[in-house]
Amino acid sequence: MKIVVLLKQTFDTEEKVVVEGGKVKEDGAQFIINPYDEYAVEEAIRIKESGDAEVVLISYGPARAEEALRKALAMGADRAILIEDETPSADEAYVAELIARAVEKEAPDILLAGYFSVDNGAGQVALRVAERLGMNHVGAVLKLTLDGDRVRAERDAEGDIEVVETTLPVLLTAQQGLNDPRYPSLPGIMKAKKKPLDRLTPGELGVERKETTQVIEQYLPPKKEAGKIIGGTAEEAARELVRLLREEAKVV
Repeated sequence: MKIVVLLKQTFDTEEKVVVEGGKVKEDGAQFIINPYDEYAVEEAIRIKESGDAEVVLISYGPARAEEALRKALAMGADRAILIEDETPSADEAYVAELIARAVEKEAPDILLAGYFSVDNGAGQVALRVAERLGMNHVGAVLKLTLDGDRVRAERDAEGDIEVVETTLPVLLTAQQGLNDPRYPSLPGIMKAKKKPLDRLTPGELGVERKETTQVIEQYLPPKKEAGKIIGGTAEEAARELVRLLREEAKVV
């Protein structure tokens, strides 16, 4: 069995994020494996450990994304492919076309990815890849069971659980709760330095850059303000609440 995991390096949203000129300032920023992709990596390694499987990582991004790939290799993945671009596109259709070309060459039985990335939250690339390759798809997976070419997945359905059964090949996107990602061991880190990491360019994949969508501006959310306590009778409080929602919050 071959498992391909789509992995994205994102800035660490738990650390201080600085925005200048409508863009996230990368100098001094901490970069990590997208947390949802880390669940996908862990699930792939668990499948590998329970049987005979090869785990291949594919990422699109600048050269610094190698750090995230090496960490996933240290977790237990076998090899990695970096589609290197020092000015990565934010256009999901273009990125999906690039990744789909690389995935197609690998011909995986299972394609794993995170439910979405924490830097933009679009959750489009993996789904577009599956569509291009004609693969079945189950999203927001919380539990996975494999039996030959049969797949049984329990997925998050807006607070409830939906059970989906399908067949290989399939794309599965990992939701928080699927597993607890392991920390790379020291032997794993040492082995990761020697594991294959191939680099490709968009030109080598035969994909011409297209920008059908673009990010105009990035900004931090507004600071939370102190709450207000509305006094008076129930009728007076209701009137004041409606006024505040209309005039200050501007939501009605």
